[in-house]
Amino acid sequence: MKKYLVILLLLSLFYFAQAQQKKNTRPNIIWLVSEDNSPFLGCYGDTYANTPYLDKLASEGVLFEQAFSNAPVSAPSRSTLITGVYSTTMGTENMRSQYPVPDFIRLFPEYLRKAGYYTVNKAKTDYNMSPLEDRMNGAWDDSSLKATYKNRKPGQPFFAMYNSSITHESSLHSRKDTLRHDPEKVPIPPYHPRTPEMRHDWAQYYDRMEQMDNWVGNILEELEKEGLAENTIVFYFSDHGGVLGRSKRFLYEAGLHVPLIIRIPKKFTHLVAEKAGTRSSRMVSFIDFAPTVLSLAGIPIPEYMQGEEFLGKIKDRTETPAYGYRGRMDAGVDLSRTVRKGKYRYIRNYMPHKIWGQYIEYLWKAPSMPSWENAYNKKQLNAVQSAFWESKPFEELYDCEADPHNIYNLAHNESYEGILEQMRMSLDNWQVATNDLGFIPEPMIEEISKTISLYEWAKGDRYPLVKILETASAAASGDTKTLPLLMERLRDKNAVVRYWAATGCRILKTKAQAAKPLLLEMANHDDEISVRNVAAEALYYLGEQKIAVEVLSRSVSSPDIMIRVQSLNILQQFGQDALPVLPLAQKILDIDPKRSEYDVSAAKGFIRAMEYYKSNGK
Repeated sequence: MKKYLVILLLLSLFYFAQAQQKKNTRPNIIWLVSEDNSPFLGCYGDTYANTPYLDKLASEGVLFEQAFSNAPVSAPSRSTLITGVYSTTMGTENMRSQYPVPDFIRLFPEYLRKAGYYTVNKAKTDYNMSPLEDRMNGAWDDSSLKATYKNRKPGQPFFAMYNSSITHESSLHSRKDTLRHDPEKVPIPPYHPRTPEMRHDWAQYYDRMEQMDNWVGNILEELEKEGLAENTIVFYFSDHGGVLGRSKRFLYEAGLHVPLIIRIPKKFTHLVAEKAGTRSSRMVSFIDFAPTVLSLAGIPIPEYMQGEEFLGKIKDRTETPAYGYRGRMDAGVDLSRTVRKGKYRYIRNYMPHKIWGQYIEYLWKAPSMPSWENAYNKKQLNAVQSAFWESKPFEELYDCEADPHNIYNLAHNESYEGILEQMRMSLDNWQVATNDLGFIPEPMIEEISKTISLYEWAKGDRYPLVKILETASAAASGDTKTLPLLMERLRDKNAVVRYWAATGCRILKTKAQAAKPLLLEMANHDDEISVRNVAAEALYYLGEQKIAVEVLSRSVSSPDIMIRVQSLNILQQFGQDALPVLPLAQKILDIDPKRSEYDVSAAKGFIRAMEYYKSNGK
């Protein structure tokens, strides 16, 4: 009997040791996240950049050539990054919106923490959702400027997310007179004019890239000193591309393509297909990051996550395209979608009547933006540089290998009809499969979110997405052949459908004359104020300027912020006909011009536009 007891004891000790060994061999994982920068790194072939630490990291790890954010601005980008769910599925795509998300969608570090990891965030959140307190408490042992993995228990694995604001857009708001990079030698993309301000901003930004590289170097050195380098998987990436005009906030390579370098210690090389010091052409996007980290830690991936792991214990991974979205950017209302598949990028602009260069107060704080705008107004630009200040096409298609700056639109080139159709289908299928909620006008979202999450509200027949997509695409196409369909949809029982039908009439302008009686009825009596606003906008171009301004003036006085934002966006386009609204816009500022809500930014943009129209007689 004693013999059997000894055997049982030895077996117990063996399995306990095995369990402990497994526990102790779980990798530490650290994310080093910079802000607002494209791959301006030497290891990515940028000869103007001075980034020795990241170049060294790339030589020791895997450099991903095709890594993409799913949104070109921080809050919706980080919303996807931290949940593994598309912002368009949750209703979190509009910048800094804080709409509710169902409780079952968690911040992914919570799963690591429950599995025994020590989790820290230093310190940016910007997750663009609510409620957040419970999620934060579940996800992080510490989320603060003082957060550090050093506070974990002995032997406890950690997940750390360190954020750097060194390269944030705000780094260009104050001019630095002494620069390490020469503005005369700085490379500038062809869509930017070489104004003194533009050259200086670019050079100053390369200085910031160098400083950010030093930040990375310091953290890597600390890992070495702590004896953690051989147990820690290091990710470096930016939260989206940027940062000068036409990059951050826009669905081009400059806005979505991010640097991604991952260094995996020798003991964990079985978790990655690529060898150290190599480059991977595998396409990945932020939707894949949460499941990838869970996979590396050996943690089951929740079914609701929409991405696929690209490291760890991968079963059969089918490489998916990288999808992207653009909704309201600060106070600028817009809607676009994109897909990057192979070497091609396809963009669909659902509001082509809105120029790319909509005034965004924060963006204009960089001296390069006013200089670019002034050069356009003075007719000093070529066609490529001028395009930013003019209306958008409905569809864009780019060969990103031959045209990395996305300036040659192939959508109307007959040689690319087959590719265009494939890209259209890919985007359509993704929108339906992920239940894209971005077509709901934000005043409606604001009202719905008072009682229920948009995710839950859109279940069932309240959100007929296929019909909405058909209406929105017909509207944005600007094709007069769609007018009968649009007029039929103006009578639809669904407010979102009516909204897009009215938008289509606005895009058609005078060609929508047959819809005028319906639009007049809608502008005065539709149940949804956002629909009334866009019907009034369409009427403006059908000779009913007075009615349009009256309807929208009432909306400017609404108690709801997003109704004010929508109406001021529309009125900006009316030239001096909108001058009677100036006192109402000024009233918004008089409450508190330093208020951070977007109606303040919208009011400032409107007043700025009216001053321009008055001084230029337009």
